[in-house]
Amino acid sequence: MALLHQFKISNGQVTYKSRFLSSDSYEANKEHNRIAVSEFGTITMPDPCKNFFQRFLSRFELPKPTDNANVSFVTYKGDYYVSTETNLMHKVDPETLETTQKVDWTKFIAVNGATAHPHNDPDGTTYNMGNSYTLKGAFYNIIRVPPTKTTEQETLEGAKVLCSIPSLDKTKPSYYHSFAMSENYIVFIEQPIKMDLLKIVTSKLSGKSISDSISWDSELDTIFHLIHKQTGELHSVKYIAKPLSTFHQINAYEQDGLLIMDLCVSDDGQAINNYNVQNLRKSGEALDEVYNTMCRVFPRRFVLPLHVDENTPFGQNLNTLPNSSASAVRFTQYKVYCNSEDLHGEELHQYGGLEFPQINYAKYNTRPYRYFYGCGFRHLVGDTLIKMDLQDKHMKVWEEPGLYPSEPVFVPSPDATEEDDGVILSVVITPNKDKSTFLLVLDAQSFEELGRAEVPVNIPYGFHGTFNSTA
Repeated sequence: MALLHQFKISNGQVTYKSRFLSSDSYEANKEHNRIAVSEFGTITMPDPCKNFFQRFLSRFELPKPTDNANVSFVTYKGDYYVSTETNLMHKVDPETLETTQKVDWTKFIAVNGATAHPHNDPDGTTYNMGNSYTLKGAFYNIIRVPPTKTTEQETLEGAKVLCSIPSLDKTKPSYYHSFAMSENYIVFIEQPIKMDLLKIVTSKLSGKSISDSISWDSELDTIFHLIHKQTGELHSVKYIAKPLSTFHQINAYEQDGLLIMDLCVSDDGQAINNYNVQNLRKSGEALDEVYNTMCRVFPRRFVLPLHVDENTPFGQNLNTLPNSSASAVRFTQYKVYCNSEDLHGEELHQYGGLEFPQINYAKYNTRPYRYFYGCGFRHLVGDTLIKMDLQDKHMKVWEEPGLYPSEPVFVPSPDATEEDDGVILSVVITPNKDKSTFLLVLDAQSFEELGRAEVPVNIPYGFHGTFNSTA
């Protein structure tokens, strides 16, 4: 269940509080003292208090979307929400962590859900993506939420679907966790991780979870779809890449007629299977086998030429970016094949790759940048913090044996003049020591530790967070 955490730094002191999200799922589970609401990887059993006929009929009910918003904090029009990947979010008070309102995307636009990783323009306009399922098939929808609201409006008032992209397979759309955004374009990545809609609809009848309806098809290419943010027009060119999976993008920007897109990428789309309870309960050699066979995620760069027309040559590398080994080759009238380049040196391999990338978002998102931060994954969860320098592909690392840091959050210094002038915040759990979790603060430039604030409670491993300045 979604558990919200807050570290508050004020007047030289750090305080901590946590609170369970008061979702319908949480309240139902608490009332029944068991898992009563199906989640992504969990299918509930029929209520034992019902008679046999009622339990039998309940298997024919369509699965309801969960409101257990346990993925990320997001902001729309200055309001804070916690979000998952369904159509339901919860507005929360960032000061008290109290749940104040449940919000349903379907009351504003025709989508069946939205990602937990929206993007924001400098003026506050927010972009997101959501699926829709119709008799004509599955569609991927680009969503735009305006930057301001009146006091009478609900936060998502004025949201609109900019563009609908039909799924390559009408009954098996691609799963996606996020998307990329440059100054003028949304980039949707249609990857070979497929959701079988028929299996999802019949999951209660079959006794399978939604995660059992997701599969990796290594025979399919990856497609990058470009959508113009202002007009909503879908770019006529499809950019094709080999089969890959990506959960998080690092940054994207435009330069000299090219769109440069940096992603955390794996060549295998079965990463989600690593986190089955059966694997997490393993130990010794059995757990080592899971570590050694799991797919690794590495930062890579794709370069997409924006201006492709009838005069664009076939069979030539259209990437004119200096010192870049990425390639983009036109092979049909409306298709360009793209190969990536690594954004790292050999040293990163000993840290198991990199995930949960973060940048100086406020100043450098959609712009040329030099640094990004992430977690190294030698285990099923992150065990190091890494700073990558794109100029020379050099890296700095923070690590301590037995400690597992969360996603690094970059906080700029108030009067920063350099891209990496600021601090990195990360919550570090200590599974081998009881009640000794701490908030770690690193100097973002040197990657040296500035301090830590220990918390005398046990905190579970977390994923995504945000920094909220009240100064």
